[in-house]
Amino acid sequence: MNTKVKLCGIEMSNPIIPASGTFGFGYEFAELYDINILGTFSFKGTTKDKRFGNPTPRIAECERGMINSVGLQNPGVEDVIKNELPKLKTCFSKPVMANVSGFSVDEYVYTCEKLDKESQIGWFEVNVSCPNVHGGGMSFGTSPEAAAEVTAAVKKVTTKPVIVKLSPNVTDIVSIAKACEAAGADGISLINTLLGMRIDLKSRKPVVANKMGGFSGPAIKPVALRMVYQVYDAVKIPIVGGGGISTAEDVIEMMLAGATAVEVGAANLVDPFACKNIIEDLPRVMEKYRIENLTDIIGGAH
Repeated sequence: MNTKVKLCGIEMSNPIIPASGTFGFGYEFAELYDINILGTFSFKGTTKDKRFGNPTPRIAECERGMINSVGLQNPGVEDVIKNELPKLKTCFSKPVMANVSGFSVDEYVYTCEKLDKESQIGWFEVNVSCPNVHGGGMSFGTSPEAAAEVTAAVKKVTTKPVIVKLSPNVTDIVSIAKACEAAGADGISLINTLLGMRIDLKSRKPVVANKMGGFSGPAIKPVALRMVYQVYDAVKIPIVGGGGISTAEDVIEMMLAGATAVEVGAANLVDPFACKNIIEDLPRVMEKYRIENLTDIIGGAH
């Protein structure tokens, strides 16, 4: 059974990627198991400046999922380069995916340019789900023009593949993916969380301090599959698919929809061994469905 895949020219031993925000900077999980088993992972969303994040409570449980409103809490790019990456080097020998966020095009450019010089980084995952502070607060990812502008600006200052992570909170995901491809994106990552909320019946107020947050978990998988399927038909660049993935069967389903690699998010928060278990179970599931090479099934449902 061959589990290898190639993402934007970089070979991975398997397609499994813990999603940003669910795996820290890796070394926390390295205390539990050898994280070199992973294809790679996307580290905690990094911004130009240090961020404390949103007020608490930030988490709400839901049926078949959860809502989070962490608000990109991170130590800032300088600190990530100085402290987090050296710690990661001690426990992870593969190229890592750098997840980058920003509140203006300049912030994305600054952070990516800094990180591009780091040898550990294999790919950029540029999260365009952030509010554009100079553009009226709408997320960069809700307009093809804004998403393309970020993509083109980041491509100018980087030498590594740029994968743009799209927000699913849009009417037409395809037009945004195509705009990113036209602006030079090397890949598309989808989906980010859906916008959701919970209300506490006793207090009659939203459970999360920010009122709304990102809804993730098994409940969003059908939406993620649908969007990956649509985008695969529309672009020629590889797709990193994610949303509600918690088993090896889910991974196969996402690859059939069109994903080259697959992100696992909320499942890591439920079970820290989720990705390890999925990777170890992949050969059994491949055998069950008579799959010799995983690359053969990418987009197989089309």
